[in-house]
Amino acid sequence: MIHDATKPLILHYAPDNASLVVRLALEELGCTYKTVLVDRARNAQHAQPYLALNPNGQIPVLETPDGPLFETAAILLWLADRHGKLAPEQNSPQRGLFLTWLFWVSNTLHSDVRILFYPHRYGTAETSDPAGLHQKLRERITTHLACVEAALVKSPFLTHSQDGQPTLLALYLPCLLRWLHLYPIDSDKHWIRQGTYPTLAQLGVNLEKRRSAKTAQLVEGLGSAPFTNPTLPNPPEGSAL
Repeated sequence: MIHDATKPLILHYAPDNASLVVRLALEELGCTYKTVLVDRARNAQHAQPYLALNPNGQIPVLETPDGPLFETAAILLWLADRHGKLAPEQNSPQRGLFLTWLFWVSNTLHSDVRILFYPHRYGTAETSDPAGLHQKLRERITTHLACVEAALVKSPFLTHSQDGQPTLLALYLPCLLRWLHLYPIDSDKHWIRQGTYPTLAQLGVNLEKRRSAKTAQLVEGLGSAPFTNPTLPNPPEGSAL
């Protein structure tokens, strides 16, 4: 199938969902794109029109000249490679390690965060021992954060290029820290402390200064300090949950 290269990018999103990371990347790259709200309050991510784009019923989807893409890391890498920014170039000696950590963040850290937020989707352990499951996930996530904190200290190129431009990881990690501070709503908000991971915390400080974050704050209702002092979103449309 031949795709129209002039076709605009279309981001199917919900406020303060994983689509936020993709929006930040689109803004950093200066892409022209449109957005389509996936109304979670109406379970639109599981309706047939959306499932035709992503059969997994997860957010986000990015419609591209190459067809619809899903999986956050895949979308991010596609964007970076198309525009030559936000990731080391394909022939760079830094490329392999960068991809290792990008997919680790997506497949390991983000996956455990998702289970923490939606334990009812993952087997029966939650019903038999909910406190135990939550505690185990918290232990795993704090170990993950310490692991990636050490990696960023050792290899600064993972989060920024020599000219100071952010990478995909510099956009992705602050979003994950934000969500861990906010969700699930009925959990203790102090189990992760910013000072424990200073390098990760600094990514949030840096991101809040950028135009991409300011745009996301406005259109997704993220509040005045979405990464350094996160509050529940108040989006102009749609629902985060």
